[in-house]
Amino acid sequence: MLKCLVLSLTTVFVALSPVEAASLSKIRSSPPSSSPVSNSPVSKFHTSKSATSLGIPSVHSAIESATEAPVTGTTPVRTAQVTSVSQLSDVEPTDWAYQALQSLIERYGCVAGVPNGTFQGDRALTRYEFAAGLNACLDRFSDLAPSLDPEEWATIRRLQEEFREELSALRGRIDTLDPRITTLEDQQFSPTLVMGGESIFALSSGFGGEPPGEGVTNTVFTHLSRLGFVGSFTGRDRLRFEFQAANFSDRGFANPVGFNSDMALLSYQGNTNNTVELSKLEYRFASFSDRVVFTVRPVGFSLSSVLTANSPYFDAGRGSISRFTEASPAFKLGRLESGVGFDWLVTDTVRLQGAYGVRDADNPREGRGVFNSEHSAAGVQLLLKPARNLLAGVSYINAYSANGRLDTFTGSFIADTNSFIDEPAQIDTISGTLQWRLARDLTFSTWGAWFFTDSLESEARSTTSTYLFALGYSDPFGNDGDLLAFLFGQPPKLVDGENLVFGEDEDTSLHFELFYRWRLTDRISITPGVFVVTNPEHNSDSETLVVGTIRTTFRF
Repeated sequence: MLKCLVLSLTTVFVALSPVEAASLSKIRSSPPSSSPVSNSPVSKFHTSKSATSLGIPSVHSAIESATEAPVTGTTPVRTAQVTSVSQLSDVEPTDWAYQALQSLIERYGCVAGVPNGTFQGDRALTRYEFAAGLNACLDRFSDLAPSLDPEEWATIRRLQEEFREELSALRGRIDTLDPRITTLEDQQFSPTLVMGGESIFALSSGFGGEPPGEGVTNTVFTHLSRLGFVGSFTGRDRLRFEFQAANFSDRGFANPVGFNSDMALLSYQGNTNNTVELSKLEYRFASFSDRVVFTVRPVGFSLSSVLTANSPYFDAGRGSISRFTEASPAFKLGRLESGVGFDWLVTDTVRLQGAYGVRDADNPREGRGVFNSEHSAAGVQLLLKPARNLLAGVSYINAYSANGRLDTFTGSFIADTNSFIDEPAQIDTISGTLQWRLARDLTFSTWGAWFFTDSLESEARSTTSTYLFALGYSDPFGNDGDLLAFLFGQPPKLVDGENLVFGEDEDTSLHFELFYRWRLTDRISITPGVFVVTNPEHNSDSETLVVGTIRTTFRF
């Protein structure tokens, strides 16, 4: 038994560094991550329950996703206690130390693995590492005292005596380390400023669509580049800012010489004339036991900044290729610029979200500003997770528009301008979203919205509707990260109204989209895709328009 115990301890702690071993008891109760981002205040905020989704994965913004990319270290980090030697994938019954490991794991319970489920027992160890591992087992043995026989106790006493000097030095290091860690945690200011970004390059072309436009289009090569930074003040908050440059000029294929319709807009479309601009500025902080996250975004705000879009295709670089299909137009209402909101995790299956945003919040002129804006919107959303593979959302939005326009830039001009009502109006919107994971690699999603607009100066009113159905097939050819998606829906259409200048939309446009996202590496993907819109502008006299693209996304 003496030889077995000494051999076991020598084998078990072969992979521990001095610092890791000294913190073994803490590691057991709180497994660390191999990602430095996860150990930073920024990621602690990300992983708080109030900031996470309800279980069905969706495509997040590329800037945020880039900040969460793991990196590997040179030293393996121990995880929580393993309960069976079979949990260590690199330990076989034929290994010479198998019985020793099995004894320490299953009898004494003082062995931990590394994050990938291995033991890595072929590394050399120092006397400090051995002493640290021994100290952890000695703590465990004190709990097992009644079950130990005299021979085992004699072995423990001999090991304590032999490593007395190292154990004493180790305890001294721990005693000085704890107050230093406490001081750092209390006084830290963004110990890690995380940078991430993406560049989207696309070769795009289109044909058809005459009228409403002239149908004159050329193949174009465009880009959208974004660079974001994330930091923290307290460890329970997040400061984020993002810069952007793009060159998709003149509204792209939606310009009058082209298709003259917002139905031709692409999801990654933008134009800064290749100059760098601040596109997002945001501060978030957690409160109420981390169950509520508050958001303040003075730059780059939309309702979807707080109200979860609940769409697996809401990502300019990796999601759908058209603006209409990326998410419900309800969350684009008002073309807002600045806003605030909250996200409350009521229970593990229920979230309540609220947001308020305005346009021209920085304009001090009469009739502008935060509380007197000519364009504002306030919305609430209830997210429900009735099953592990199902996520549903219901939202209500109340908006004010000085000219009565929806300004979603996703449907017909008649719908988006409310038939050019050009009067102050109140807009009430009801929207529903759903994601349903039918199988591990198959996801069905849908959304629908109704916009009810009432003029505040006349009897004019309108009702606009939109919907979408989509089916996504992940990794169809076994390449992890690939996505084949088909989307079908109706862009916003003015279906009913009174006292409108141009009346209602006469016909119905249908949007069909197919794309395949091919993941080359963790950082590079290529997405060929095409979408077709019948009866553009909900007008059967218009020729069907077709837009195709090959989008290449680099993330860093």
